[in-house]
Amino acid sequence: MKRTLLNFKTLTTTFLTISLITSCSSDDTGINTETETETETETGEESRWITVAATKMGDEAGDGNGGTLIYSITSDEAKDPSVSISPFENGFTAPSNRTARLQSSEDGSTIFNISYAGDTGGTYTKYIVEGGQTFTQSGTEVSIEPYVGTAPRWIKLFDGDQTGAAVYVSTENEISDNGTELDTSDDYYVRTNATISVVTLDLENSLINNFQEHSVPLSDEEEALGYYISRIDMPVLNDAGDKLYIGARLSKLDPETTETESDYEILGSKTIVLDYPSLLNPSVITSTVGHGNTNGYRSINAFLYDGSVYQANQSDPEGSYILKIDADNEYDDSYVFNLDDALGVEGAYILAWRPATNGKAVIAYRHDGSEEGVAGAQGFFALADLNAKTATKIDAIPYDADFYLFQYQGFVVDGTEIYVTEAPVGQNGNIYVIDTETGEVTKGAELINEEGSHFIGTF
Repeated sequence: MKRTLLNFKTLTTTFLTISLITSCSSDDTGINTETETETETETGEESRWITVAATKMGDEAGDGNGGTLIYSITSDEAKDPSVSISPFENGFTAPSNRTARLQSSEDGSTIFNISYAGDTGGTYTKYIVEGGQTFTQSGTEVSIEPYVGTAPRWIKLFDGDQTGAAVYVSTENEISDNGTELDTSDDYYVRTNATISVVTLDLENSLINNFQEHSVPLSDEEEALGYYISRIDMPVLNDAGDKLYIGARLSKLDPETTETESDYEILGSKTIVLDYPSLLNPSVITSTVGHGNTNGYRSINAFLYDGSVYQANQSDPEGSYILKIDADNEYDDSYVFNLDDALGVEGAYILAWRPATNGKAVIAYRHDGSEEGVAGAQGFFALADLNAKTATKIDAIPYDADFYLFQYQGFVVDGTEIYVTEAPVGQNGNIYVIDTETGEVTKGAELINEEGSHFIGTF
């Protein structure tokens, strides 16, 4: 018999005893190592909140521009295929003009949101998860728009749910002043200046911690060829907590015409490094293994594991790599983990990923063989091992040409288990739980979809 959850808070009052236990981990490494806030189920076993995020169609199927709805159930409910939830019909609307940029506390008890674009773009709000469509605002709103604009790229740092970091980059071409007011023909292109803005946010007290702006140059040779940093995203702290890494995308223009180029040599993957918490002394490190972008898109792109930061790259001519940055704050070019090689495909592109406590990760990806669906290329999930540098497609999850993962944002990690959502655009699907240690996959709660819309993960 299928059970449909309309308001989980009401159901828990009738069937469950809720026990919220708050504690702090002294070793928050960016991978969930313990459950800090939990709910007690009918069986007396500990469970945690799982918040499902769904995004509505705007003008076109799968564009996600119609707003974001969230709905929470316990992890036990999430694993139960007899449960059915309808976030589009009964969910809480996360404030945002377009797709909300969501983060969650490590224990799932709190949702953090910064609205994206529009009049409220750049506004931070925090919500206590209370089940179903009930998300209660905690603390005051704070705007980071004056620092990083109305469409900031932001991530919750893995420091015990204390800090968020938002980033933005603006660019301006520098032109020589060799000409005259009447004749500028002797002017010529010098470089493109990339100015990054970085703000850190106190998530607990809704306050701005720090803000800095920097001009971040590439090498003289790279800049003379027209390369520049065009987008930044996905900041992450190193193990020592004294450096902040920021992923970067490079673009190129023609120095002769200053027109944007699309067919050019892809340089080694780069990351901006800042002192933390001061956000001073910017530098750029470069991989000789990966070639492509490290800014990711909607989901966290770099994680701390076993003392090092592991970072995915995108748009690599050889297919996506997972790169490694060691404690010396430099790329470890002896670590080579290529997804094309591991999966036996061509053009693998890591759309989103998340490691568990054991160094095994679930990767959302597409490749050159993906079918073209209603919203873009078909996506898949793989189970990877950071230590063994291996990956296998998760065949127990069903796939459809319209299974679109480009906008995927969230994975819940609970020990060695990882929760994902699977539903093609406009079609129903399910939550799936992957035991990363054994590879076993559990089909969980049904997700009720609506035309043109899709699910963007769990939190």
